Amino acid sequence: MTFTLADLAQRFQGMVRGNPDVKIERVAALDVAGPRDISYFTDRKYLAMLAGTMAGAVILTEADASGFSGSALIVDNPHLCFARVAALLHAAPAFRPGAHATAVVDSGARVAVTAYIGPHAVIESGVTIADGAYIGPGCVVGANAVVGAHSRLMAQVFVGERCVIGENCLFQPGVVIGADGFGYARDGERWEKVPQLGRVVIGNEVEVGANTTIDRGSLNDTVIGDGVKLDNLIQIAHNVRIGENTAIAACAGIAGSTTVGKRCTIGGQAGIMGHIEITDDVHVTACSFVSGSITKPGVYSASLRAEPAEKWRRNAARLHHLDEMARRLRELEAKLK
Repeated sequence: MTFTLADLAQRFQGMVRGNPDVKIERVAALDVAGPRDISYFTDRKYLAMLAGTMAGAVILTEADASGFSGSALIVDNPHLCFARVAALLHAAPAFRPGAHATAVVDSGARVAVTAYIGPHAVIESGVTIADGAYIGPGCVVGANAVVGAHSRLMAQVFVGERCVIGENCLFQPGVVIGADGFGYARDGERWEKVPQLGRVVIGNEVEVGANTTIDRGSLNDTVIGDGVKLDNLIQIAHNVRIGENTAIAACAGIAGSTTVGKRCTIGGQAGIMGHIEITDDVHVTACSFVSGSITKPGVYSASLRAEPAEKWRRNAARLHHLDEMARRLRELEAKLK
């Protein structure tokens, strides 16, 4: 698709400086953009790149536009505007509704005539696939599950029985929704499986990255709120509840029965213990470990910086003596008093 810079400005409430008739077909980075590309600028360490860009136009703020001689789309939030322009120019490819010849669709499933079922996909009995949904190659949707309108399961996505996916969701390849939670009862020296009887219930406009797993609840449901964004390779355990518009980066893990509030961010490789509560507007930095509830909004970190191995070994050896040192310090303080 091709738009003029004036078209984009009208659509995304921006202001044009320069040539409003420049034609834009694609988005691209500053250093590789050409005359029919649009890029964006937010970080002043790339000023030299901005000055030398060959982009047809650049999205930036009014303050930054004063130092740029080319055509510009001036907005308050260039990154957000760039995301919307990119979605417009690089929209997901259209698909022809219907089921591929190799798909297996149970006669008891309800599949909208505007939905698509890809090669080798399996749709079991009682499933509901709503208008405009896309079920990609090799996906499996278990009995009595629901896939909402215009949601897209890209490829090899598994949705367990009775699980519910809302509207306008996007699941990348390898996502698993509704696998059994990690529930076992001790029987002497062996473990006995506890049946996992809950569901996974996912709201609208949720995106889940490749190979992320969300386990079904043990008795109650695992719940993912509207607008949640999950990166690749995340583990969400049974009975977890994640509030609206929370974003979680890759390789994070959340143990069972934990509640994460609204508008939180969880950094990559963060670990969160089970049976705790994290309130709204909490931001956990990468590689942190959260072992207790967080009741106040803010930024939280809990990790040790990497050091030369020899120095770390010395420090680790001293850690074993902390209890003894603390006891001796208390005794010394008592004597001084």
